[in-house]
Amino acid sequence: MDHTGILNKYFGYTGFREGQEETILQILSGRDVLAVMPTGAGKSICYQTPALMLEGMTLVISPLISLMKDQVSALAQAGVPAALLNSSLDANEYREVLRRTARNEYKILYVAPERLRADDFSELVRTLPISMVTVDEAHCVSQWGQDFRKSYLEIADFVESLNVRPVVSAFTATATGRVREDIVSQLRLANPFAVFTGFDRKNLFFAVKKPQDKMRELMEYLRGAEGKSGIVYCSTRKGVEEVCAALCKSGREATRYHAGLGDAERRRNQDDFLYDRKSVMVATNAFGMGIDKSNVRFVIHFNMPKNLESYYQEAGRAGRDGVPADCILLYSGQDVRTNQFLIQKSLEDNTELAPETRAFLLQKDEALLKAMTFYCGTTDCLRAYILKYFGERPAGYCGNCFNCNTKFETADVTVEAQKILSCVYRIGERNRSFGKTMVVQILRGSDNERIRAQRLNTLSTYGIMADTPVHRIHGIMDHLVQQGYLNLSGGEYPLLQLAPAYKEITRGEKQVTMKLPKYEAPKKKSAADRGLGLPAGTGAAVQDGALLQKLRALRSELASKAGVPAFVVFSDAALHDMCRRLPQDRDAFLEVSGVGQHKMERYGEAFTALIRSHVK
Repeated sequence: MDHTGILNKYFGYTGFREGQEETILQILSGRDVLAVMPTGAGKSICYQTPALMLEGMTLVISPLISLMKDQVSALAQAGVPAALLNSSLDANEYREVLRRTARNEYKILYVAPERLRADDFSELVRTLPISMVTVDEAHCVSQWGQDFRKSYLEIADFVESLNVRPVVSAFTATATGRVREDIVSQLRLANPFAVFTGFDRKNLFFAVKKPQDKMRELMEYLRGAEGKSGIVYCSTRKGVEEVCAALCKSGREATRYHAGLGDAERRRNQDDFLYDRKSVMVATNAFGMGIDKSNVRFVIHFNMPKNLESYYQEAGRAGRDGVPADCILLYSGQDVRTNQFLIQKSLEDNTELAPETRAFLLQKDEALLKAMTFYCGTTDCLRAYILKYFGERPAGYCGNCFNCNTKFETADVTVEAQKILSCVYRIGERNRSFGKTMVVQILRGSDNERIRAQRLNTLSTYGIMADTPVHRIHGIMDHLVQQGYLNLSGGEYPLLQLAPAYKEITRGEKQVTMKLPKYEAPKKKSAADRGLGLPAGTGAAVQDGALLQKLRALRSELASKAGVPAFVVFSDAALHDMCRRLPQDRDAFLEVSGVGQHKMERYGEAFTALIRSHVK
């Protein structure tokens, strides 16, 4: 059976997505591969399909216990012999997997990178035909990536220790050019075929909001997302506890996840979310890597993450099934200070770092935070900003982000910029430097004790912007930083300082213009408001809501009996396709996207019987 037949029989698809077929054919030819594909682009198909065609077993190295569990469950549902080896197994389960591995009963075996060092495992695999080693989340091998893991540096030595070197395939969703180069070098990929399908997720709607009250903004959004599954990310454990408590008090079906909880509670809460017993997960970034839940309709960041790599990876957990989903970031200036503190603390807590390494990592993390902060301040297309960061050349207008759908006017802010720069200059004349908040207070003529005590109210620029709203001054100030007229120093409390180019503005040689909201545009409909629709390119939105609800209920019932999350049985996209096609027999059911031979035999009669009854 060729690769197209494998795709249809086991995974229920009739055609490949961009980059998949080329990747599969290169692997089958014996060539190493590096594939960079966005979340939801079907990376697993790229190694699972050839794994079923190659003679021996494929080892998939992944740091993500939850992903291994979901992938193995999904493969079992599709009729593929697969297993996992990680710390979630007890001693008896571990020995049983090793025993069945020794008997060549698996085509795909998922392992944690730390497992490669185990004597029993390394001795066993040297006796087996290993046809491919797949490195998932390959960016973890690079110190330039956001999730560097030291154990990943041992993968190359492990591969070379095998009796026969297998094909090595590496996959990641987020990697800058520097990280991609590092992956090739650290994994010692041999003349790899590089697949880069781009980072764009067209079904995701991006927005950055700067509300006065984040909790009120969150509650307002959730009122339009009743029953929809989503994640709310907070930067600290305390934030998770406060937000989750507020949601539960308001009647939301919410749960929580952070490193301060016990293992048993984390597993229970994660399962409640995966199995749709709780619709909202409030979590730190400890949650989500490897979560293969396809029906997440929104990801809301209650705080700004430390870098764009983390943000795009976390936001990308929405809409994995290709259905429209929302990615909303709630920003405030305090988020910057919180992240600076977290960066400093993580480096201080790592006592193994040499001073020069600590200095390098601090500089790198501060540069990444700066790019993340600029994303929150840009009035240009949000999608374009992200794609440019990852090295693409996108159009300047996407039509599916808050900035593109909000009416802006180009305003001349030269006079206001001159006032801000003059204030920083006058402060510098007194051999002082302050952060943005203090400079704004001086410009607006705030009468507080600190200003009086330091006689800052005697500055010539004191109160010269008393009638200008705080948010407007902050916006212009951020624009001056982005354009290189002001510098923002590092540290927990960054200070504003003049950049050499500031004189072009204060001398009147340079005009300063920027985009500012002309008026409050009608609110963009969320995924909850606009209906789930179908994945891009699959036709009109589902019209028959009653049938969709019946299909979801049946899916939940069958998933409960099988002991797997509902999306493992069928994705939301597959249910939408059933509503569109209305298959009433086995042959027609096989035409549904995501229905393979094994799932047709297992679930075909139940779903087609329900559809026949509904149609009648």
